[in-house]
This record gives sequence, structure tokens and C-alpha cells, in this order.
Amino acid sequence: MKGLIGRKLGMTSVFTDDGSSVPCTLIEAGPCYVTAVKTKDSDGYSAIQLGFTERKEKRLAVPQVKNFKKKNLPILRFLKEVRDFENAENLKVGDVIKTDLFKEGDIVKVTSKSKGKGFQGVVKRHGFGGGSVTHGQSDRLRAPGSIGASSYPSRVFKGQRMAGRTGGDKISVRNLKIVKIIPESNLLLIKGAVPGAISGIVEIYKA
Repeated sequence: MKGLIGRKLGMTSVFTDDGSSVPCTLIEAGPCYVTAVKTKDSDGYSAIQLGFTERKEKRLAVPQVKNFKKKNLPILRFLKEVRDFENAENLKVGDVIKTDLFKEGDIVKVTSKSKGKGFQGVVKRHGFGGGSVTHGQSDRLRAPGSIGASSYPSRVFKGQRMAGRTGGDKISVRNLKIVKIIPESNLLLIKGAVPGAISGIVEIYKA
């Protein structure tokens, strides 16, 4: 397993040699700093912790700032552990990992948080058809309708689809292909769509 933390910049398209247009998501991947190395001997499992994007010192608690300064690292905003990282035994705190971790044509998994849509009704959230507007029901078009039985069991079953908060969930999309890498700008062009809003944080993994 190997991976990077990045930021979604938007979508574009790339033209292939035969003139086909390939829709791609543009991701600023890294550079990521190695902020911790965990081994099976000391921690019970093998992993490295990556840090991405610098931030102001005043935004963090004093112990966190001291931890970064003790390791001679910049103040980083996003931290993520990657278990069983490839060649982790050759990495040390302070190393920088860039897009050269991947190569064009690699198949990767991208994980991020989907767009939050707030509180939504059942039509938008679950695709309900809504009620009829005939027979005097002019105000029931987007209503959920009946939510359970009457006398028995006299309650609503758990998991009943209702209105509620929509989006903002952690989503992974697998089998995405890296179409192009621009190392001097730390950019990855990945074929297809990636979940999340523009400027959202994404995690790119290759098993």
C-alpha cells in the first residue's frame, strides 16, 4: 500500500493520441511530509503518518506546535496514517513524498468526503415519487406518506427512510486511472469524477 494526501482542484479534459477527449479530475497531490513512523515492534502495527498543507501556528494548540517543532517540521494542517506503507522501513520523520510515488497508468482508489447538501426531504434524499395531487391532496406532492403500521407494532421501524441530513459522507471510488502526472506542479490527472467539493481534501491510494 502507498498513498498521498491531496486537494481536489476541479475537472478538465485530456486529449489522447487518437483525438478522444478524456474527462479528468485535477488533484494537487502533496508534497506530504512524513510526521511519524510506526512499527510492529513499538506500536503493534506498521504505518506512516503523512502531513499535508501548512497552516498558521496560532491555529493549533501549544502541545501540537511543540510536537512539530521538536521534529523540525512545518506546522501542518491535515494528518493521515497509511498502514503497511510500501518501503516504510526506509522512511524517516521529515522525508517528503511527492507525486513520483505513482506513475502514469496506475489504478488507484480515491477517498474523500462527499458534498454536504444539508437537510433534505425524501424525494431528493431517497428518490421517492411523492404523492398524488388529485382528490384534494394538493399539498402532498413531496411528502413521505405512511411511515408504519397503526395498531401493531405501534412504532416506526429502525432504518425507515425519512427526511434528514444528506451528503457529507466518506466515499471511496476504486479503479480510477492516472492519466497524466505533472511533477513540477505536484498535479495528478485522474480519469473520471472524484467525490467531494472543489478544494476538498482527498486521499489517493494504490494497493
